[in-house]
Amino acid sequence: MVLAAGLGKRMRPVTETRPKPLVEVGGRALIDHALGRLAEAGLTRVVVNVHYLPDMIEAHLAGRTDLDVTISDERDALLETGGGIKRALPLLGPEFLVLNSDSLWTERETKNLARLMETWRPQDMDVLLLLAPRKSLGYDGLGDFNMDAGGRLTRRAYGALAPHVYAGAAILKASLFDDAPNGAFSLNLLFDRAIEAGRLYGLPLEGEWLHVGTPEAIGQAEARLAEAERN
Repeated sequence: MVLAAGLGKRMRPVTETRPKPLVEVGGRALIDHALGRLAEAGLTRVVVNVHYLPDMIEAHLAGRTDLDVTISDERDALLETGGGIKRALPLLGPEFLVLNSDSLWTERETKNLARLMETWRPQDMDVLLLLAPRKSLGYDGLGDFNMDAGGRLTRRAYGALAPHVYAGAAILKASLFDDAPNGAFSLNLLFDRAIEAGRLYGLPLEGEWLHVGTPEAIGQAEARLAEAERN
């Protein structure tokens, strides 16, 4: 599933006339970077949720022939990350990969989504997150998680720094949503439940995460992508 329903407020004024998933970086819409990663990983069926300027996203996706794309319509209400996935559950399997539509990174020899799928152990994990270093391009936060030697995650302490940031790609079990609230809620609620159960794990990204959260970050990300292609 690709999450593409957000308002993109931090990307204004660019997102006043187009949804953030259609903002171009390096000559490609952000959502095309994300869908390209999924196709590269061998996935063929993708659910995309829409809310803000949804007709533009649907028209854009109609041009793709490499993936079978199904729309999960949130025109009636913005449901946030968790609520959006819960609405789309009938379109998804018992385990599925979730990707933010603005997730962008450079790759090394082994592709990160392939590594994520190879690392997935459903007998031990309810959630597996792709993680970036806190010191990543365009990111100025405190970090999200600490990770032990086995890959198990805990939240950073209040006011402290944490070395790892959620990079916007994860594998989840549908059963996590069995007792999830109705309406809008964040995936962080389910991440915290998985932490309590000792079943939230992480995988460090190989390459560089490009956090394209503001208009100023677009040019920086384009420069890094061009550099990675040269190398």
